[in-house]
Amino acid sequence: MQFRAAPRIPPPMSSNPHTPGPQLPSDVCAIDFGTSNSAVALPGAGGAVDLAPLEPGQVTMPTAVFYLADGPAHLAEPERLYGRAALAAYVDGLDGRLMRSMKSLLGSALLDQRTDVGAGRAVRYGDVITGYLRQLRRLGEAAAGQALHRVVLGRPVFFVDDDPARDRAAAEALAQAARKVGFADVRFQYEPIAAAFAHEAAATTEHLVLVADIGGGTSDFSLVRVGPDRRNRLEREDDILANHGVHIAGTDFDRRVELAAILPLMGHGGHGPARSGQAPREIPSGLYHDLATWHLINTVYAPARLAEWKAMRSWFSDPRQHTRLMTVLEERLGHALAAAAEQAKIDVALQGGAAINLDAVERGLGATLDAAAAARVLQADQARIVDGARETLRQAGVRADAVQALFFTGGSTGLASLVDGIAAVFPAATPVRGDRFASVATGLGLHARRVFSGGTSAPA
Repeated sequence: MQFRAAPRIPPPMSSNPHTPGPQLPSDVCAIDFGTSNSAVALPGAGGAVDLAPLEPGQVTMPTAVFYLADGPAHLAEPERLYGRAALAAYVDGLDGRLMRSMKSLLGSALLDQRTDVGAGRAVRYGDVITGYLRQLRRLGEAAAGQALHRVVLGRPVFFVDDDPARDRAAAEALAQAARKVGFADVRFQYEPIAAAFAHEAAATTEHLVLVADIGGGTSDFSLVRVGPDRRNRLEREDDILANHGVHIAGTDFDRRVELAAILPLMGHGGHGPARSGQAPREIPSGLYHDLATWHLINTVYAPARLAEWKAMRSWFSDPRQHTRLMTVLEERLGHALAAAAEQAKIDVALQGGAAINLDAVERGLGATLDAAAAARVLQADQARIVDGARETLRQAGVRADAVQALFFTGGSTGLASLVDGIAAVFPAATPVRGDRFASVATGLGLHARRVFSGGTSAPA
């Protein structure tokens, strides 16, 4: 498939370039709090949008926190590292707890529960999210050179599928976290609509675009009418024909890869030895699914579960698989396996294949994954995502051949089989690749400029 690259985004044009627009308050920012990566946008000079440097040479930062177990005991909270430093601390084997995919906790019962982070300390899952947002605000303020009090937060179309009450609770929990870290005025914008604004900033003609924002936690679609005569309008409800989303995306792909390519080496999907007159017992799968789910990995290290699985050696027809599993559990390698699965997915997207090194579990142990195998593993999830694109079209009451552009953003749009599946539904549309990690943040920044111009403040 031939993609048209998204052009460099210029400052949005004024509908009347000879008349100065309303004054924009200087305490404004926009935050793309993503499942895998996050970014902060600052409205810049001359109508531009600037992305704040969050790490040296980087305008995006992994949504990751590492709690150091060996920090000073007198501190009320454990010391923390963020982003790439958090991932490096985990890879280097520092004593502590790595937290990722925190956004997936919104709307779940886990949000108010506490979790062990080492050295006898525990934190609320909700406070993990708050602490990460506080770090994003600090970094945004360092780039802006002043305090930031107004924010547009990106949100998925649905935090929780098919449960409006939990979806509302998730949005309110995120708004409360933003207020807790110091934002007085909190607004939301759907992430795929923000991506449409980023696409529209360079549009020269009016057209219908389907935005496919496929990130770490959700796959969201919006069908939006865009054009140079529309982009400075604050009220865009009439231009948004439909938006729809499904709670399937990159972290689900990682889980599928781990369950299919890595965990069978530790017994997943296997059976016990044959016994006279009895069918071989299947090895229970619950622990393996927890091992492949970021926010549940720490639960597999509980002493009771360790003791239970240590006693299950006779369930394994291949004792080496049990030995490997106990190594993973006793040496707490669950997050390392999840990271290996994520990297394998990325390698398949970029190179067409992956060699997975599992020396940490057993010297010389490894697995492979090629594009064809990955497509089979991800087929069911990708089919549901493609159905989400079709449902967006159905809700809009628009024929597929009326869509003139497909705008792809989000880290998981690197998978060719997924992108090709979506594009096949819209054969007349031109596929355009935006910045996989920054298009949403840029669009949120454009929206922040519009919504806060004039200096007025309103409750979230």
